[in-house]
Amino acid sequence: MDQTFFLEQQNMPAGSLYVVSTPIGNLGDITYRAVHILKSVDGIACEDKRHTSHLLHAIGVQKPMMAIHEHNENEAASALIHKLSQGERWAYVCDAGTPGISDPGARLTKEILSAGHRVIPIPGPSALTSLLSVAGKLNLAAHGNFQFLGFLPLKGKDRAQTLSQMNLSRLPTIFYESPLRIHKTLSELHEKIVDKNRSVVVGRELTKKFEAITTIQISELPAWLSLSKETRGEFCVMLEGALDKTVDAIQEVIVNPTELAQLLSDYIGSKQIAEVFSKAQMMSKNAAYELALQFKNPPNGGS
Repeated sequence: MDQTFFLEQQNMPAGSLYVVSTPIGNLGDITYRAVHILKSVDGIACEDKRHTSHLLHAIGVQKPMMAIHEHNENEAASALIHKLSQGERWAYVCDAGTPGISDPGARLTKEILSAGHRVIPIPGPSALTSLLSVAGKLNLAAHGNFQFLGFLPLKGKDRAQTLSQMNLSRLPTIFYESPLRIHKTLSELHEKIVDKNRSVVVGRELTKKFEAITTIQISELPAWLSLSKETRGEFCVMLEGALDKTVDAIQEVIVNPTELAQLLSDYIGSKQIAEVFSKAQMMSKNAAYELALQFKNPPNGGS
């Protein structure tokens, strides 16, 4: 099949930004269309010039480049908008995968759209969809529905709330994790997830030479972690959704406002507890705040 025929039919309006997905590891995953766009635009904005230069060299592309990353996304957008206003076509790529999915790009596209320019997606590789496509029963049970959390909060109230959300979610949860934190995160899943029969799919180095995809139950995580010595590379993890009966059992335990306030007091402040109770219509915000204070400041100097 002569792909050039289809590529030449590509509508490439001037003054537009082309958001191009790039390989997450295996360069062979770049699409014909992505290469065509990168060869055709006037310039390429990217997360890291050095990283993107390797990709462009591999596909034989030489173009003006502009660094746009999470630390300069708003400011650099102005310079790119100026180029688009002159009728130029530019592409944007992140280091790997699809921009805007746990990578820079969202603020940039917001600014470009606000300035009245088109943003055109050029789809391609993503660790999220790669793992989801081989999740088997986890994906089947939820009829293709899932929640994606990106990288989990590192610590504190936000992390505790996220783990609680995963515990109660009937949908499978997909998230990314770094090699430095994967052991800690999987250990926390074993500790915090009530139903130890729920399965986890752990994808490491997806699309690369030493790709590994493992499906195990929560109960098996400690033994697996003790035997697993390889933690290099990036991870994508999928947690099976909770069964209805498990969610009901958990909610029965915490349905009592006093018990729930005491449980939450270890993780979030009194004002946050009051906000949660108020939004859940369990009691007024003031009453919930007074209840929460009992556990933050126990009587008789208790601890």
